[in-house]
Amino acid sequence: MTVKQLSLPELVAACRDLGVPGVGLWREPVRAYGLEAAAKLVRDAGLTVTTLCRGGFLTALDPAERAAALADNRRAVDEAATLGTDTLVLVSGGLPAGSRDLRGARERIADALAELGPYAEAHGVRLAIEPLHPMFASDRCVVSTLAQALDLAERFPARQVGVTVDTYHIWWDDTAPAQIARAGVQDRIHTFQLADWTTPLPEGVLNGRGQIGDGSIDMREWQGYVEAAGYTGPIEVELFNETLWARDGREVLAETARRFTEHVEP
Repeated sequence: MTVKQLSLPELVAACRDLGVPGVGLWREPVRAYGLEAAAKLVRDAGLTVTTLCRGGFLTALDPAERAAALADNRRAVDEAATLGTDTLVLVSGGLPAGSRDLRGARERIADALAELGPYAEAHGVRLAIEPLHPMFASDRCVVSTLAQALDLAERFPARQVGVTVDTYHIWWDDTAPAQIARAGVQDRIHTFQLADWTTPLPEGVLNGRGQIGDGSIDMREWQGYVEAAGYTGPIEVELFNETLWARDGREVLAETARRFTEHVEP
């Protein structure tokens, strides 16, 4: 998503040329290219698919909508398995139209995970609940903190359900470091993602993630938290940013790799 202006073949070639060993993929471009073809493309280039994004949106009240969401998430698990990744990132979903019941929405997520967790495990895939910044609670994700995500995940085996640690969404939360440690003890950190916080946020706020080093977040500090918690997996950079998307994708990818070396790697 950081360089969504690149086609999948262009992305794979750029990663290979820059020595980037893995890539987190999104379902929409994979489907557009073809699932089996995308899996072969990445595999033949010697790259690893670190995660697939995204499943989730599990808060619907309407039975038909709920059944459709569960079916779509099962398809997402199948796609992740085909791509060779063991992690499907979940954005849980916002409040249904007309609802103000946050607790009820979270319970419906738990009900869905009870169905999806065993299905994912049977396919060698883990579900990674991603808490989003509270500004997205109404329309996109009623899970706003790592504590809330872990309260859900802990109802299920860690091999089925864990969490996503994304700096953009949790950097403001003083309790997050302790929650990262809590997740680490249970082996529930399934992926670690980076994006910076820059202001002013753009209209609509969704595409306001800053390039590493441009904002308020100490990336090395958060890397230290996840490493102290025992996480040794891939670190992803996930930037939704209209300005970056308007630039040459290879240039943005090269810049991102430099920023990663400067602000994350010791």
